[in-house]
Amino acid sequence: MTTTQSSLSSVAEDSLRPLRIVLHGALGRMGQRLLGCISSERGYLIAQSIDRDNQLEVLPGGADVVIDFSSDDGAMRAAQAATTLGCALLVGTTGLSQASRDAIQRASTRVPAMVAANTSLGVAVTRKLVMDAARLLPEFDIDITETHHVRKLDAPSGTALSLAAAVTAGTGKPLNPARIHAIRAGDVVGEHVVAFSGPGERIIITHSATSRDLFALGALRMARWLVQQPVGMHVTDEWFADFARG
Repeated sequence: MTTTQSSLSSVAEDSLRPLRIVLHGALGRMGQRLLGCISSERGYLIAQSIDRDNQLEVLPGGADVVIDFSSDDGAMRAAQAATTLGCALLVGTTGLSQASRDAIQRASTRVPAMVAANTSLGVAVTRKLVMDAARLLPEFDIDITETHHVRKLDAPSGTALSLAAAVTAGTGKPLNPARIHAIRAGDVVGEHVVAFSGPGERIIITHSATSRDLFALGALRMARWLVQQPVGMHVTDEWFADFARG
């Protein structure tokens, strides 16, 4: 077998091998949905599931990625786990402190790492629509309203902040924080509304999540992309750009 044939064979084998996942925050709402989706989706395998009372084990088969949906402290532990295992790190936890972000940044000097405020494909598309609308309508008043269940701790949500960043990318100026409105009510999975109000007209862009499964499936999609990236810190816009290119 030639070197080229061997290389192609290795790539083919990697594409067939299940993605080995260390799930951090397995007992949480998102962790439970990820476990459910992994059990029903082909191409994914739980190497280990961890929550706050579990310790990382030495995994004989290794791991490809640590996916974290836990807490601020948990994100720091996940960063250490990814560094120890030498695998990619995807953090879906929001409301991160600077200490956690620093820990993830340190991990990114050794493994591919990404913080995803929202793992939904629909939200990625929404961010692109918001950026384009903000660029075309710079003089309009822009408001972001997000609604989540009463147990969500951070407000505004990470997704709302990412939409505000999309507005800034479009207009070239930061969105006034007073224009971001957070509502905590009932059991709402997540809804984000961006309203562009001008003379005599109003444009509204809305994303509504009706199931946490969409975030779980999106996280698996992002994880598979991330393990193919070089060492360093990556952002969801990179993933979406690759997705949009097909």
